[in-house]
Amino acid sequence: MSDPSDKANLRAALRKRRRVLAEQAPDAAQAAAAHAPVAELARLGWFSSYHAMGTELDPTPLAQRLIAAGGRLAMPVTLGAAWPLAFRQVRAGEAPVPDAFGVPAPPPQAPEVAPRLVICPLLAFDAAGGRLGQGGGHYDRTLTALRAQGQVFVLGLAYTGQEVEALDMEPHDQRLDAILTETGYTRFRKD
Repeated sequence: MSDPSDKANLRAALRKRRRVLAEQAPDAAQAAAAHAPVAELARLGWFSSYHAMGTELDPTPLAQRLIAAGGRLAMPVTLGAAWPLAFRQVRAGEAPVPDAFGVPAPPPQAPEVAPRLVICPLLAFDAAGGRLGQGGGHYDRTLTALRAQGQVFVLGLAYTGQEVEALDMEPHDQRLDAILTETGYTRFRKD
């Protein structure tokens, strides 16, 4: 297992790197969406996007393309620090409400769904599909639970410059099936 202070230092450095990348590539979200295999991804039906925080790559252009191709949008909801994320349907006319961490999310009355495509933010990724998140473990817990229920495709959304040589993956860490950046789409898992 990694030293927690090493991972904290790594995350701090990666956040700085992402801020620089965001400044250098203001149109990255649009460019990434243009590289997405939309027809293939939309066939999965329900998909989960996320509300971009800070300099996370904005998934809105990708989500709009998936909806236009027939995908159905859900958003993650944090219910508590140690819980997996829940996913609720986004419905027209329903205003988002803050979840347990203050992130805008569908209201409690919105139906809960199980997405087959999860678009997730990250701090770093590697060529083997490794993903380093914010450190709370929400996506790892969530993806473990979703994968136990059936097939789910996990798409990381990031700037190309967030790729690192290799991530120190722990047994609980969930890998990406593909990564989408402003320069292209790479699928890691072939099935």
